[in-house]
Amino acid sequence: MQIGIDARLTYYTTAGIGQYTINLLRALAGIDQEDDYTVFQSRKANSPLLEEDNFRCLGLWTPSHYRFEPYLLGLELLQYSLNLLHSPDFIPPFGGRFKSIITIHDLAFLHYPNFLTRESARYYGRIDQAVRRTDHIIAVSESTRRDIINLLGVPDDKITVIYEAADPLYRPLGHAEAMRFVCDRFGLPERFILFVGTIEPRKNVQGLLRAYRQFLDDYKLDVGLALAGARGWLFEEVFQLVDELDLRQACHFLGKVSREELPYLYNAARCLAHPAFYEGFGLTPLEAMACGTPTVVSNVSSLPEVVGDAALLVDPEDEEELIVALWRLVTDDDLGAELRDKGFKRARAFSWDKTARRTLEVYRRVVEHG
Repeated sequence: MQIGIDARLTYYTTAGIGQYTINLLRALAGIDQEDDYTVFQSRKANSPLLEEDNFRCLGLWTPSHYRFEPYLLGLELLQYSLNLLHSPDFIPPFGGRFKSIITIHDLAFLHYPNFLTRESARYYGRIDQAVRRTDHIIAVSESTRRDIINLLGVPDDKITVIYEAADPLYRPLGHAEAMRFVCDRFGLPERFILFVGTIEPRKNVQGLLRAYRQFLDDYKLDVGLALAGARGWLFEEVFQLVDELDLRQACHFLGKVSREELPYLYNAARCLAHPAFYEGFGLTPLEAMACGTPTVVSNVSSLPEVVGDAALLVDPEDEEELIVALWRLVTDDDLGAELRDKGFKRARAFSWDKTARRTLEVYRRVVEHG
């Protein structure tokens, strides 16, 4: 087969969908030496994403998330002979003499349209056209599959659920080593709660900040809050709330951290707090559990599906529940040890090798049978 994979988004971000694309490519290269792959990157990319005999990386002019992207991308791809194009960013090009597969990571923009900017709403508004035009859809969780069926009317047999996995980089490190690193690199206190994610409304950062303020007032514990992630859309209200709650000294906004730094943060943290309103998969809690970090997540969308019984679950609308969960994870060493062991086992149930093998099965099925 001649397989194309649209990896242009990795030039703009290596988080989220970008990370999914990179890990999938690496895993496919590890299991498939039979098929030929063309990896389409941004023409601005400085280096190929990978170098394997049956993988070639080519630069395209069409930028990601551009208003006329589907039309221009379709024209640009006419020169390539492909059996299949996989679009991990879920908006396929118009036209093309090839089969199409898209990955849908979540439909948060349909559940929470008020969390979008006008520009992002215009881009994600193409989802109805995308699911009609593509030949098959990969959903990253059963939760996302149900949303695709219920919100977009897609037949069940057009969707295959294939889970993501934590990168092998996320693993247990010595606590003392991790603490030295994060203290030197980020100036963090000895005990801190960790949040990892883009600073945007869907992640419920404001709810976490309010719960953290009440946690400090109620329990008088010397515990910091570290927030690792880039600023997303509508982030200004978060920083306004930090001032209103007088949390400037207690909160540590680390900005975007590298994938090499993140395992140290997970290993050094007392716990991970992930109170998102919605997640299509929930990769961050899985990464934390792979590092042995006790975790609390929301009891909504895909998160219970991913963490199983290896994390505490709370209602993202109920800040009191989050406060109590944080207190338990900060103060109860036995509970932390139990969740650490369960988290290791749960994280091992997911692997990129499994993801790649199931994805390759879908490629072959779609090309051979439509």
